[in-house]
Amino acid sequence: MFIGHFAPAFIAAAVSPERPRLATMFVAGQLVDWGFFSFALVGLEHMRVDPAASVMVPFDLYDMPYTHSLAGTAIWAAAFFGIVAIWQRSWRIGLLASAVVLSHWLCDLIVHVPDLTLDGTPPKLGLGLWNMPWVAIPLELALTFGAFAFYLRRTRGPAGPPLVLAGVMLLFQLANWFAPHPESAGPFLYLQALFAFAVLTVLAAWVGENRWFRKRGGLASRGM
Repeated sequence: MFIGHFAPAFIAAAVSPERPRLATMFVAGQLVDWGFFSFALVGLEHMRVDPAASVMVPFDLYDMPYTHSLAGTAIWAAAFFGIVAIWQRSWRIGLLASAVVLSHWLCDLIVHVPDLTLDGTPPKLGLGLWNMPWVAIPLELALTFGAFAFYLRRTRGPAGPPLVLAGVMLLFQLANWFAPHPESAGPFLYLQALFAFAVLTVLAAWVGENRWFRKRGGLASRGM
């Protein structure tokens, strides 16, 4: 799952009365993947290319104890709660952000083949929808763009920024599904993933700066 992790981010950004920045929730949605690819760069976690790993994703994610165990994800969520709560001066925004971080593991559990853990040790978990593309592809698109539509309904502003964001998200996802995959894992692959996350976060910040939250009676307040 790639852009599907941003579905909880759109929802969280749309429901908070304090109006958290959409970019903050985009970081939360992919925080553990930011961690994984950064750790892979320095050799703390590991993956390899294996065309037999699953039908859709030829990556064997065989060593991810610090980011993709449930315990590891909970630690990332707790740390992000503290950062966001202090930065935004709101424990409610911090809780929303930490819930988005935790959603990453639950979303991965649905699509991954068994490579997730509870605490970094066996058993390995995953329901394996990556082996059923006719289910996984429409599910990810429905989750992502359903949440995107919910965010748009809760806000108002120029149509351009969110349409650009949606278009780039779709383009990146199609590349993730259908572009040729590398023959081996390495720094270029890891940096490519981090670059994609950064581009989407910058676009999310642009969207947030140009949206206002709807209020009853036709009034609206500025949303970030």
